[in-house]
Amino acid sequence: MYPALADKVAAWLNAVGQAGRFLSDAGRALRDVGVWAGLTVVQMRRIGVESLPIALFIAVFTGIVLALLSSYTLTGAVPLYFVGTLVGKAVMIELAPVLTGLALAGRVGANIAAELGTMKVTEQVDALETLAYDPFSFLVVPRVLAATLMFPVVIALAAATGITSGWLTAINLLDLSTVEFARGLRLFYEFKDIWFGLVKSLSFGLAIALIGCLKGLNSSGGAEGVGRATTQAVVLGAQTILVLDAFWAVVLL
Repeated sequence: MYPALADKVAAWLNAVGQAGRFLSDAGRALRDVGVWAGLTVVQMRRIGVESLPIALFIAVFTGIVLALLSSYTLTGAVPLYFVGTLVGKAVMIELAPVLTGLALAGRVGANIAAELGTMKVTEQVDALETLAYDPFSFLVVPRVLAATLMFPVVIALAAATGITSGWLTAINLLDLSTVEFARGLRLFYEFKDIWFGLVKSLSFGLAIALIGCLKGLNSSGGAEGVGRATTQAVVLGAQTILVLDAFWAVVLL
């Protein structure tokens, strides 16, 4: 029992040490602006623009389902225009950031971990060091900055799409007018509803990119190791999003 526990503690401490060294090396790589500046723009397109289809797809059906379930829940004494309130609040504060973040943890986190893991096991990372390139400024910093900058943009568009689909559902399926939906949307609106979701999404992007890069660059053992690192990046990224969601709810609300 005790040797097994000691092994688990040692493995955990080793993982903490790896994460600490990784963050330290990434911080030092920020000084190489000439290396990562142009690459960041390329990664912003790959991470942000190419993630829009899946993010907007999720947002459309989230808005539809939320509007229908809200009308079902509010049947009775509560006015139906509260559908707009529930759609707006839920999408902006919670559903758009979290659902989109979880989807992007799979798409972006897996992509980063698989790409860097393949480069690691095929010794392309070692080749960069041989050519006097810092792998962190060339591979890690552009991806982390791009994810941190683009996640709020993608999630803001997803939130707008979700509210729009909820509005279209309300006026076409629930016999709710645009004026009534807008009344409910404005009823308990606060500016905090917007920036709260954006702050969360920024932290989600930072976490997912860091985890993907960390798992990718620490992968070993050929194709099996890359697959294992990719799976770990997705699972850990999803768990981190849920933890950060709870953290920001306690801190900001």
